[in-house]
Order: sequence, then structure tokens, then C-alpha cells
Amino acid sequence: MTPREHLHRMAGGETFPPDPLFHPILMHFAARFHGCSYAEFASDYRVLVESNAACAEYFDLDAVSLISDPFRETAAFGAAVEFPKDAVPICRERIVRSIGDVRALPYPDVWKSDRTRDRILGAGYYRRVLGDDLPVIGWVEGPLAEACDLAGVNEMLVALALEPDYVRLLMEKCLPTARDFARAQVEEGCDVIGVGDAICSQISPDMYREYVFPLHRELFDYIHACGALVKLHICGNITHLLSSLRETGADIIDLDSMVNLDTARSTLGGDIVLTGNLNPVSVIQDLPAGTLSGITTALVGRERGQRFILSGGCEITVNTPPGNLLAMRRASRP
Repeated sequence: MTPREHLHRMAGGETFPPDPLFHPILMHFAARFHGCSYAEFASDYRVLVESNAACAEYFDLDAVSLISDPFRETAAFGAAVEFPKDAVPICRERIVRSIGDVRALPYPDVWKSDRTRDRILGAGYYRRVLGDDLPVIGWVEGPLAEACDLAGVNEMLVALALEPDYVRLLMEKCLPTARDFARAQVEEGCDVIGVGDAICSQISPDMYREYVFPLHRELFDYIHACGALVKLHICGNITHLLSSLRETGADIIDLDSMVNLDTARSTLGGDIVLTGNLNPVSVIQDLPAGTLSGITTALVGRERGQRFILSGGCEITVNTPPGNLLAMRRASRP
């Protein structure tokens, strides 16, 4: 059974092998491993794909991803994005400061914007480079995350309390682009669309339920209608949101290291695939490979037979020793 078949069967509730899939989130690590700058990785789909393909071969990964930074859609909306040589792209200026700015936002064509088109092309390039055995995970920004990219994180958190109509209008304005972007990636070969909405860990359950949950449901239903699975990624502690996340329709939910896996499993139920959740810095980066191997073996043993993907709680750091990722891979297959 190929990893691609394994993932679809696991997400679909069918019988699946007891050993988990292995899919750490690789971005800057992949760029450095392949000997390129992060500016090249984030701006050229060929570099991104070839970097991840090299990691997939060396570390025997079970999936690859198109994730690089949060400013693909932001650039499509008209924001200027800078590319430092060895750092995450930067968007220095908010382009939404008022409800009038929201109304004036265009509905971008994701095939005509350089940054969204680059990611779409990456999906097809993955298929040409890797064939059909590995699942390809595309990526879009969630509605609250994209609103923060356009209007500022602090500004949006204040507006959630003081200007709810403004927040709703901006998130609803972002949603059609997320749908278009997701559909284009699926049509080019993605099996899964990751939805990154990290800022949701910083809002209350009531705020999430009122403002974000309906848009997540709408977006996830649309992605399913396009023929892909949905992977929800919210950095940080999302324990307070788990009961609502169970109802979003997400097939896969990433769990950061501060979320207890047993608590998440009992709240989310056994049908959702959980991904995680070793601490990327204090465990995966900093521990000796032998110690990390033992921790990984214990985690895999606890999760064996469950719908589970072995990963870090978030992105693997650029300074992680390659030998540590190899130790995780080997420990996942006793």
C-alpha cells in the first residue's frame, strides 16, 4: 500500500496498517537541506518542490507539502511582500485599515497573481517529480489568519471585541479567494488542502464559534466537494477549541506540543486523523538522537492502531540535526 492510499483509507475510516505515517512540516529545514536560500524556496515552486522531494527521499517521508509562508493570498490582494535571503517573507504594511478598504479589496485571480500561481504550479510539479505514491498537501490561509495578514494581528484582535461587523466583512471577503486557491491546487494534483489559521488559538471558544466556525465549515465543505481532504493547522494550545473543531468537518487536525493527545482524542473522537505532536525545539531539535528515538517509540506505541500521523507539534526548525529526523523515522517502524 502506498502512503497516498494509506492516508485516504485512514481518513475514510477503512482498515489501515498499524504503523503511522511520517510527515513532519518542513520549510526552512528543507531549503537548507537542499542547499538553497529561503528566499528561493518561498518564491520559486521548483526549488520548494525539489527541496521537499530531496527530504522525502532521504528521510523516507510519507507526504509532501506546498507550505512556505502566510503571504501568498496577501500578495494576491495587492500587498507588497519582501523576501529576505534566509528568513520568512515579510509583509511590512497593512493594506486594510478601514471597512472602506475591505469593500475596495479586489477578488484576485489566483492564476494571475505571481505568488498564488507559483504554489498552484508546485502541485503539478510534485506529481511530475514524485509520481503518484505520496500525497501532496496544498495550503491556504484560514479566514481569520488572512484577515490578520491584511489588517494586522493586534488590530484584528481588538476589532473582534469592538467592531464585529468589520471583522465579519473582512473574513467573508477573504473566503472566495481561499476557495479558488484551494480548488486550483486540487485540480493540479493535491490530495489534501491544509488550512492554516494559527491565530484561532488566541481567541475564546465563544469568539471562535461565532465568527470563525461558520467560515471553516463553509470552506471545508467546499474543499471536500472539490475532491480533497482537509487538514486544519492551528499553532498553539487549542484545547479550549477542540469541541468546536470536532464539528468543522476537518479530516486531519494538527496538534501542537502543548495539546495533550489523550485529551484531544477523547474530545475529537476516533474518526479524525491527529497529527503531532513532539515539541520541535526542546525535543526534536535539542535532544540527542537516541533519546528522541525512545520518546518517538513510546508515542508511536501509544498511538498504534489509531488514526495518527507522526510529526512535530509545528514546523521542524532549520537547526534540527538531520540525524534526529532519521531517528524519528526509524522509531516509527519498530
